[in-house]
Amino acid sequence: MTDLMENAIAPRVATRWWRDAVIYQVYVRSFADGNGDGIGDLLGVRSRLRYLSDLGVDAVWLTPFYPSPMADFGYDVADHRDVDPVFGSLADARELIDDAHRHGLRIIVDVVPNHTSDRHPWFQAALRAAPGSPQREYYVFRDGRGAQGELPPNDWESIFGGPAWTRLPDGQWYLHLFAPEQPDLNWEHPPVREEFADILRFWLDLGVDGFRIDVAHGMIKAPGLPDVGHPGQVRMIGAEVVPFFDQDGVHEIHRAWRRILDSYEGERIGVAEAWAP
Repeated sequence: MTDLMENAIAPRVATRWWRDAVIYQVYVRSFADGNGDGIGDLLGVRSRLRYLSDLGVDAVWLTPFYPSPMADFGYDVADHRDVDPVFGSLADARELIDDAHRHGLRIIVDVVPNHTSDRHPWFQAALRAAPGSPQREYYVFRDGRGAQGELPPNDWESIFGGPAWTRLPDGQWYLHLFAPEQPDLNWEHPPVREEFADILRFWLDLGVDGFRIDVAHGMIKAPGLPDVGHPGQVRMIGAEVVPFFDQDGVHEIHRAWRRILDSYEGERIGVAEAWAP
């Protein structure tokens, strides 16, 4: 966890177990196959919990197991409150969490707040809606530059290469700082914040012990979406502040999440994936 985020998301009471905990990352798809179909799943993870406990592991971090088209190894989430059938079911997730606790293990799951899958119901509704419609407020849609709007709204580049904008047949562009299949959410839109607060509570109610927050320095973009001004933006990340990462507004998001975590017993944690200068 970065020093930048510690005051916002670190637990402030009890044992601070995470200070010297051994946290074992599990990429579910390749870890253990529990049903014999050749693909790792939650049942497979559950079958190995005793071994992880015997190794001295304190917590298991599960990479995304949510419904996803897998354009980015599960980090393109189509439903944040369910399990992809290839990995099992919500009942399997519940049993895994309960069994982990019986083995003295904590469970940390990924939350992916910067973007969703392009198959997410919100984005599908936005595609069906007209420019300027309420459905498009959930994502970052903009008109293009140039005489016919044929140029992207700004010069931002995708972390995965190429422009960070894709144009729709109706002429508008949508932002994706990662793959085109991962449209960026608009965190200035209150329903987005409300949705993710509810997602955290959903998994906390199921018993998870915390969240690894993907792209925790994202979500908030600089007002007006200004140009960066030169190519090679990916190389700048972590060395300079760019308009699409490390904006001050992310701190209030994490403070709000910390308040949610603190409202639950058991010293629930948040840990940030953040590349910031």
